Amino acid sequence: MELDRSPNIAFLSTYPPRECGLATFTDDLVRELDKVEIIDNPKVIAVSDNDYNYSSRVIMELSQHDRESYTKIAKDINNSDIDLLVIEHEYGIFGGECGEYILDLVDNIQIPFILTLHTVLPSPSEKQKEILKDLGKKSAKIVTMAKNTIPILEKVYDIDLSKIEVIHHGVPYKELESREELKKKFGFSGYNVISTFGLLSSGKGLEYGIEAIAKVAQKHKDIVYLVLGQTHPCVKREYGEVYREKLLEMVEQLGIKDYVRFVDKYLSKDEIMNYLQLSDIYMTPYLGKDQAVSGTLAYAVGYGRVIISTPYTYAQEMLAEGRGLLAEFRDSDSLAKHIEYVLGNPEAKKDMEERTLSLGKTMTWENVSDSYSKLFIDIIRNTKL
Repeated sequence: MELDRSPNIAFLSTYPPRECGLATFTDDLVRELDKVEIIDNPKVIAVSDNDYNYSSRVIMELSQHDRESYTKIAKDINNSDIDLLVIEHEYGIFGGECGEYILDLVDNIQIPFILTLHTVLPSPSEKQKEILKDLGKKSAKIVTMAKNTIPILEKVYDIDLSKIEVIHHGVPYKELESREELKKKFGFSGYNVISTFGLLSSGKGLEYGIEAIAKVAQKHKDIVYLVLGQTHPCVKREYGEVYREKLLEMVEQLGIKDYVRFVDKYLSKDEIMNYLQLSDIYMTPYLGKDQAVSGTLAYAVGYGRVIISTPYTYAQEMLAEGRGLLAEFRDSDSLAKHIEYVLGNPEAKKDMEERTLSLGKTMTWENVSDSYSKLFIDIIRNTKL
């Protein structure tokens, strides 16, 4: 069936200038979808926990902690020309216990919706399970970003396999200067650069990364570890800079101030890309074994970096087939051993980079937006039949 006009797609998500991984993800995806001629420029319904100065792309605002806002937005959607809603789902961005207010919205909208999952918990609480089961039942499709979540969605959440689509987390692509040129520009010529980027919180396990650097620096005086990013706004509101201060104190006590540098700011995409391009090793020493997706790890794969990570579920999938090295959880010795292996084996490093880049090329936003646009058209056609 041919559509009589370009369909209108709206995303329900956090959105810049709100500083949040989902906001960045949605911004990247809608900008890429602007280039797709078969759909109209997508709009955003922004999930707000504060006053933000949004761009004109945002057509409605959902007040995160106001339950009435969810039914009101559902009515506004029903009275609009939106054909399909894409809900970017993370338990923490919707109001109520485990984000249960989102159910008020889906119970009242009269158009199909897709659920994009940014977290899939293998052992959810009863409430978390109930919410995702309900959303899964009512959605037209569920998008997950990793194959490892498919059996969990089927067995734990009773989601029909025919509803599940796997679409990679997207990665921005841009022609950049070489690693050596960028190192020179940023003042790291002659260094082996190890980096970690993202919003800081205690679950990132950076204390183990710092301990590992202290061990490696005893033999390798040419390393520098870049901890890139500011403290997560929600963490900062509740606890201030306690975690960052703890890390700074560790660096001081271990006597490695020359080997660890903190870049305390919310990085632009260009800054992230440049820092990744100049890195020799990307490290994610995360503590949570059930993490199904990591945008920062996806970016590092996109730029073909050698990745050393703890074996959370997304890392296991991304680093399979020789694409990186998995260290033990909460184990700085294990991280240090892998860093030393990469530094001492340039051929193995080059091989890992090539394998990782080969997967990374399939994860560009161009490829990802193509998969989403096909999915949108299929759902809208089936709805109109």
